[in-house]
Formats: sequence, C-alpha cells, structure tokens
Amino acid sequence: MWLGDTKVTYVPDGDVRLRPRELLLGSDDAVWAAHPEYLDDAGHLVASIGALLVERGDRALLIDAGFGPRRWPAAPDGPRGVIHGGTLPERLAHLGRRAEDIEAVAFTHLHPDHTGWASHPLPDTGRPVFPAADFLVSAPEWAPYEPPAGPDRPEEIAALAPRVRTVEDGQEIFPGVRVRIGAGHTPGHTEYVITSGGRRLIAFGDALHSSIQADHPEWTSAFDDDPARAAEHRHRLVADLAAPGTIGFGIHFADVVFGRVRLGGDGPAWQPVDSTEPTDA
Repeated sequence: MWLGDTKVTYVPDGDVRLRPRELLLGSDDAVWAAHPEYLDDAGHLVASIGALLVERGDRALLIDAGFGPRRWPAAPDGPRGVIHGGTLPERLAHLGRRAEDIEAVAFTHLHPDHTGWASHPLPDTGRPVFPAADFLVSAPEWAPYEPPAGPDRPEEIAALAPRVRTVEDGQEIFPGVRVRIGAGHTPGHTEYVITSGGRRLIAFGDALHSSIQADHPEWTSAFDDDPARAAEHRHRLVADLAAPGTIGFGIHFADVVFGRVRLGGDGPAWQPVDSTEPTDA
C-alpha cells in the first residue's frame, strides 16, 4: 500500500491459534457463536504473526520481526494455542528486499512473537538476519533490562542488547515515522505513526489483538500488563482510527491487517482495506 512516497507492506512470518474467551476477557460463548468467521474449525481465534515493511526510496525500516524459525505446542491452559513462525526472510526476498538492507527494526514491544528473527539467526548459516540494523525500543520498554537487571535478562532479550537504541515518544525514527508510546499491554508498548502524502497509518502492535475489539475496546487481553490502562488506551486508539485519512495496521488481524474504523454504522467497525483501494477514500 502506498502512502504518498512511502510504501508499506505486510510481511507474514506465521500464526498463533488463541482460545478466544481466555484471550479477550469479557467476551463469551454467545459472541463467538455469532461470529464464527474469526475462528478456525477447532474454535481458535486465528492471529497472524509478522512484520510491517516501510520503504521510502532505497531506505527500508521493519516494524517488528515475527516469531522466528520455531514452533511451540499449545500451552496446557490460558489463551495460547500452537504458535509458529519461519517465513519472514523468504517473504522479504519475494518482495525484492534484502534483509541485509534493513536499516532498523522498530519493536512495538519485546514479546517473542515480535522480536523473533532479530533474536534468532538463520538456521542454515547461523548468521544474523538483519546484520546492519539498529534495534529500536522505547525507553520505558527497555528500562527493566538495563543494568543491574541486565544479567537476569531472558536469552532472547540479551541477544538484542548490543544493538538496541532506545527511542522516545514523538521521535521521528525514519522519514515520516514517529514513535507513540501507549503503555498498557507492556510498560512501554509503542505504536508507530506513518504520515506521508497527507495520509496516516497507525501500526498499533498489540493494543488490539483482533479486529472484533474495534467494536469492543472494553475487552482487555489476557496478555495486557496493566488491563485498566490498556482498555483506556484502546478506547482512545479506536477513536483515533476513525479519524479521516487514517488507516490502521493490526499485526495480529489475520487476513485483514489493513483497515479503517467506521463507528456507528451497520456491521463491524473494522473495515478492511486492500492494496488496490485508494488510500485517500
């Protein structure tokens, strides 16, 4: 999708199957019975995993980095079912973009389904996937991993540390791309607002886990660090996504990752946008 001179592309890596009632607290069986389109044949909510490629001329930024070359079985309880990644490098190649040319990977937060390929080397060569990239993390998100907590960092976080550069709210990290911190899911959960050609796209990470939350921002996620703050932020975000000229990018939204919010109408508030649709509509 083009926003002025900036091209944004969803790069799939894998997916995760989620137990819907355990994930979205406040939902119930009646809701999901009325909306089977969100679920697979086993009754799991299907959530995509991947990254957003932002290109301007010869320059390229990646927002998040998928899950990486691995697969976890379903957790015995709680919201998470089977999760796997593995396709992001080949998808980048298919798009004609070398991972070596990515100048920075900007994380929405530091959960493993977002740090993936930045923490794990290529299985066949052992080489880093993004050898030239800085890893951009909001200062409050990175704060728990600074010394003296550093030695207790999880292995995946420690792998990122030598190349982490912290960023602040409002900072421009790439032409037309600014940081917006909206804690609640994690202490420094970050959105990226991309503005170009008079249009705006908000890559909102895990502030919303499913497009159905555009109709129910009061439904908090079981993964939210601070449920009250997360719900408060979701209400503001949904209202912001309804503003004219605004598109949202929901990294976990399966086959409807790009969309607009239309409030007060018939049908779901999240209205998918595909790459052929004019973005100034």
